[in-house]
Amino acid sequence: MSRYDYDLITIGAGSGGVRATRLAGGYGARAAIVEESRVGGTCVIRGCVPKKLLVYGAHFAEEFEDAAGFGWTAGRPAFDWPALVANKNRELDRLESVYQRILRDNHVTLIEGRGRVTDPHTVEVDGTSYTAEHILVATGGWPTMPDIPGIEHAIDSADALDLPDLPGRVVVVGGGYIAVEFAGIFRALGAQVTEIIRASNILRGFDEDVRDALAAEMEKKGVDIRRETQVHSIEKRDGHFSLRVTGDEEIDADTVLYATGRAPNTAGLGLSEVGVKMTNRGAVMVDDWNRSSVDSIYAVGDCTDRVNLTPVAIAEGRAFAETRFNDNPITMDYANVPSAVFSQPPVATVGLTEEQARQRGPMDVYISQFRPMKHTLSGRDERTMMKLIVDAATDRVLGCHMVGVDGPEIVQGLAIALKCGATKAQFDATVGIHPTAAEEFVTMREKRPEHEGGDGRS
Repeated sequence: MSRYDYDLITIGAGSGGVRATRLAGGYGARAAIVEESRVGGTCVIRGCVPKKLLVYGAHFAEEFEDAAGFGWTAGRPAFDWPALVANKNRELDRLESVYQRILRDNHVTLIEGRGRVTDPHTVEVDGTSYTAEHILVATGGWPTMPDIPGIEHAIDSADALDLPDLPGRVVVVGGGYIAVEFAGIFRALGAQVTEIIRASNILRGFDEDVRDALAAEMEKKGVDIRRETQVHSIEKRDGHFSLRVTGDEEIDADTVLYATGRAPNTAGLGLSEVGVKMTNRGAVMVDDWNRSSVDSIYAVGDCTDRVNLTPVAIAEGRAFAETRFNDNPITMDYANVPSAVFSQPPVATVGLTEEQARQRGPMDVYISQFRPMKHTLSGRDERTMMKLIVDAATDRVLGCHMVGVDGPEIVQGLAIALKCGATKAQFDATVGIHPTAAEEFVTMREKRPEHEGGDGRS
C-alpha cells in the first residue's frame, strides 16, 4: 500500500494543470486536482476563450458596414451587450462541464477549495490535509495593478468580461496584448476608447514593423493612443471617473481598465516555506523537467513565468505527465512558439523579430503591405502587413509576422514550416492559393533595401 493518499496532487485546474492531471490519471496514477474557483482556469473562464468570443461579436460591427459594398442593404442593426455577455457565459458553463467530465473520465478527484503546500508531500485544502508522492503547481498568473491613488476604481481584464453594460467612454491603461485586444473590442462596439501607454508604442517585445502597423490601424479605427503617458491618479466624479495623467491633463471615462501586466499567482501557497526557490517576481524556478528545487514539487504554466501562453502550459503539462507517469521522458521545446494577438486587425507571429535576428548576423528582410481584396469593394481603409526574416547565410526563414485579417490562422501553418527549418527557397517554390492573402508569404521576392528605416532596421 502506498504511503501517500495520491500519486499526484495538482494545485490549479487551468489548462496546464488539467492536461497534466488527466493524462496522469489516464496512465493509472491516483490523481487529484485542487481548484478554488472554476475548472478551466484563466484561458477558459476569464481569458482567451471569453475574450475571443467578444472579439467575434465586435467584428460584426464592421461586417455590417462592409456589406453595403457587396450589394447588401439593411436597416441599422442594434447591439445588445448584456445578450452577448449572457451567451458568452452560457458557453463558458458548457466548457467547464466538459473539463469536469474529462477529469472524471480519467479518474481524477476534484478537490474544491484553496490549496496550500505544508510540506514536500502535503497539500492542505481548507483545513484538510492530503498527501501525494508528487505535487504539481499550476496556479497560473493574475493581473497586477500599480499603487496609485484611486486604483480601486479600476477594473482588470477579468472584470471587463462581465460588465453589466457597455460603457460609452473607456480608458485602457497598458500597451500589451490584453490592452490592445480590449481596446479593439470596445471601440468596434461603439465606445470612445483612449489607450494610455508609458512607452513610445504598443506591444513591447514584438517586431517593430508589427507594432507600427497595428498602431496605425488602431488609430484609423478611432482608438486614441496616448504615448509616453502615465496615470497619476483616478477620482470618481458624479457617475464617471477622472484620470490625471502626464502633463496634469484630465481624461474622463465611464470605465477604467488596467491591463499593465500579470504576475505569477503563487502568493500564499506556502512554497518558499517548504524550500521551493522563487524568482523576485514570485515565479516557481524549475529545470527542463519542470522540477522545482524540492524534488517532489513541480510546476508548469504561467506560475513559472517562462513562455506564458496557454498551448505552452498544455505542452508543459503533457511533458510532465509523460515523463513521470508514462515512462516517456519529454522536455518542452520553446523554439519557434507561435503566438497571436486578437486585436483589430489581429497580429500573428512565429520565430524571431528582426531585432532579435540581427543580433545573430546578416539578415534579409521581405515585407509586403497591401489592401486586402475584400476592401476593394467594401471601401474600408485597412491594410495588411506581412514580413519574412531570412538568415542571409543559410537562407533559413527565422521569422514570420503578420498584421491583418486571418493572420493567426495563416501563421499557424507557417509555424510548422519554421519548425521544420524551411528556407526562403522552399517558400518560393511553394505554389500559392489564389486569391488569398496567405499566398503573399510565398510570393515575396524583393528584399527590403538596407537603407530603409533610420533606426538601424533594414
